[in-house]
Amino acid sequence: MQKSGSSSSLGPGGLDLTQAFFRQIQRAAPPSPTKRHTKISVVGAGNVGMAIAQTILTQDVADELVLIDAKADKLRGEMLDLQHAAAFLPRTKIHASVDYELTFGSDLCIVTAGARQVPGESRLNLLQRNVALFKTIIPPLARYSPETILLIVSNPVDVLTYVAWKLSGFPSNRVIGSGTNLDSSRFRFLIADHLDVNAQDVQAYIVGEHGDSSVALWSSISVGGVPVLSFLEKQQIAYEKVTLEKIHKEVIDSAYEVISLKGYTSWAIGYSVANLARSILRDQRKVHPVSVVANGFYGIEGGDVFLSLPAQLGRGGVLGVTNVHLTDEEAHRLRDSAKTILEVQNQLGI
Repeated sequence: MQKSGSSSSLGPGGLDLTQAFFRQIQRAAPPSPTKRHTKISVVGAGNVGMAIAQTILTQDVADELVLIDAKADKLRGEMLDLQHAAAFLPRTKIHASVDYELTFGSDLCIVTAGARQVPGESRLNLLQRNVALFKTIIPPLARYSPETILLIVSNPVDVLTYVAWKLSGFPSNRVIGSGTNLDSSRFRFLIADHLDVNAQDVQAYIVGEHGDSSVALWSSISVGGVPVLSFLEKQQIAYEKVTLEKIHKEVIDSAYEVISLKGYTSWAIGYSVANLARSILRDQRKVHPVSVVANGFYGIEGGDVFLSLPAQLGRGGVLGVTNVHLTDEEAHRLRDSAKTILEVQNQLGI
């Protein structure tokens, strides 16, 4: 497909005007070969993919952004719309194509493409259609960018991250699911709202499945460095477990509420994934609850299963999993969450 890119060939007959417009200073050395050029490819130009792309652009995460989608006209329209905002954004080259060859040499490939559930369709049938779609997406990404990191956003994200890992043949540290990074942000917001504090001062994680079997780690919540539950107990301040469960249920239901009101979610996942991209590509070594291979952690057994655990992210992808203390109940719920995902995985035959 035709793409619009920056060009200095504006003179007669396509004459390159760069040399005429800019003159080199004397005794200049060529650019350093160690200079880093960061390239991100986003597969899927729907509401989620474009929210991610837009946030990546505004936050100056990449030098080059590639959009891939099967709908050529919509794709070109989205690309041009973003390019026309160049005067208001950090300088980023933006390209788009239906051809995966354009993703060549990507540092990070973000996959948001996925089939939508039709009325009366089972979740398993939907998942199988998404697996078939991933068979057309993941192999070319791996072929054109063999050193890339895959960041899967498509739902059900945990199972599809496993599928992407199997299809790519990549080491497990270079295949990551967006997991409960957004769920945890919703969790932090609700706790901050209850306590009337800034959500950035709240440390709290949702782990496990990005879905109904997720686990809220109440035992490790802190505000401004103060562990919340132990503080309440020491101060003999009563709290009811049902209140905690209600907040967790709000986290689970919040995505459904947004979808019922506006038809889809986009902005929050856009910020969430751009945040993950920044941590990875800037080697920030921040801890995020993302979907990783969880077998062997917290007593999880039975096979290779991807679910969200607090993981340190950097330029190598997943650098390690944080050894968070879990209560016996939290660990039990996490293992149940893993079993839920494994049951679905085992039906795929991959």
